[in-house]
Amino acid sequence: MPLYHFSEEPTIERFVPRAPLARPEVEPLVWAIDEWHQPIYFVPRDCPRVCFWPLATTTPRDRERFFAPVADRMVVAIEGGWLDRLRATRLYRYVLPEESFESLHDHGAHVSRQAVVPLGVEPLPDLLGLFPAAGAELRICRSLTPLAHAVVASTLHFSLIRMRNAEGWGG
Repeated sequence: MPLYHFSEEPTIERFVPRAPLARPEVEPLVWAIDEWHQPIYFVPRDCPRVCFWPLATTTPRDRERFFAPVADRMVVAIEGGWLDRLRATRLYRYVLPEESFESLHDHGAHVSRQAVVPLGVEPLPDLLGLFPAAGAELRICRSLTPLAHAVVASTLHFSLIRMRNAEGWGG
């Protein structure tokens, strides 16, 4: 199972464990994502996003409400104000060795407590084209806040990322 790290920097030679900038008390880690969940990182790093997909435990009502018109396996929603940045951003996908990583058993996230040297890196020039190829719907919203609250209250699996950058987000 390939593990990836996405960055706007093209020349990272070594990933060193670090704590999140906003939470220095958290254990320093190197983060990676598995192939199935990688579409949640097909956006600029600071782009707020609401990502969700059904599970076996998702109720028929939630499946109908959120996925009746969706042919893809997951939805990644961003705000319209980020669309130009999405088009202009060049991302790089780093392939990481699996040996030192352990699964967090949550939305494909894996962590390593050791420094990691990537096995390779590839540019991802057409971010908009990546979503359909990966079976993910990119949804453009005026505001993510109502969708985020609805998804959190549902039986879907979700990931809210960089929401501090979303318009009107209060938590």
